[in-house]
Amino acid sequence: METLQATFFLFVFVPLVNPAPPLQQESLQFYEYDTDVSMGSLTQQDYEMQPKDIRKDGTNISLDTSLMLQSDDSQLDVPPTKDTNLPTCLLCVCLSGSVYCEEIDIEAVPPLPKETAYLYARFNKIKRIAASDFADITTLRRIDFSGNRIEEIEDGAFSKLLLLEELSLAENRLVKLPVLPPKLTTFNANQNRIKSRGIKANAFKKLTNLAYLYLGHNALESVPLNLPESLRILHLQYNNITTITDDTFCKSNNTRYIRTRMDEIRMEGNPIVLAKHVNAFSCLRMLPVGTYY
Repeated sequence: METLQATFFLFVFVPLVNPAPPLQQESLQFYEYDTDVSMGSLTQQDYEMQPKDIRKDGTNISLDTSLMLQSDDSQLDVPPTKDTNLPTCLLCVCLSGSVYCEEIDIEAVPPLPKETAYLYARFNKIKRIAASDFADITTLRRIDFSGNRIEEIEDGAFSKLLLLEELSLAENRLVKLPVLPPKLTTFNANQNRIKSRGIKANAFKKLTNLAYLYLGHNALESVPLNLPESLRILHLQYNNITTITDDTFCKSNNTRYIRTRMDEIRMEGNPIVLAKHVNAFSCLRMLPVGTYY
């Protein structure tokens, strides 16, 4: 009977003094566009270990396809969320009360989180602002719609925005101004198609905080009436203004009246010769910018 000899080897495992920490596995989340339906998650480590092409039965499968195969197909049948805040904040950027929806080709004002204070929706394709767009967003302080295609603003669209201080409608297609909220300090409607008949006689009279009014590059035939005492900057350049009166900026029945807050009036690019209306500027500390000869 042959003797079986077994040789034993003793392996001694010596632990490292400072063992390396385990890999941080960062979860990658995949979403379908405009929904909150999760399509599975892979760790960063798994992703790095996948080759660019996976061969299966002689066929190359792209990495994107392999990721889809690893997902749970049952999750694809989950209906999209009805939370209107989520799609807006996926399409736009929502950050600490500010919503940035710039240059994303939206055609209407998106549903906003109720705590929104600042909305930036510049350079899109918005054509109309409805009264319902801001009906429940009473916290807004600044709105910027510059560079859209707005032709119509529904009556009362800004009526409930009692905290709104800055509003820009520059570079649109407006022919008339909406009713403005009472606490505005800055209003910009440069580069529209606004004519004098599109501005009501008392449009600015009650805006006692309005300091900056920009109406340049429009089609105004006259300076708007009843400008508030709070105005500091008034831009009316490149309109069709042909005349002004002694009451446009001053008070013809009060020769001692001075507009102490007005720092700048721009009227260049209008067909009016300002030197013919010297009495219209008697209450101003500085003459308007424009043509005098």
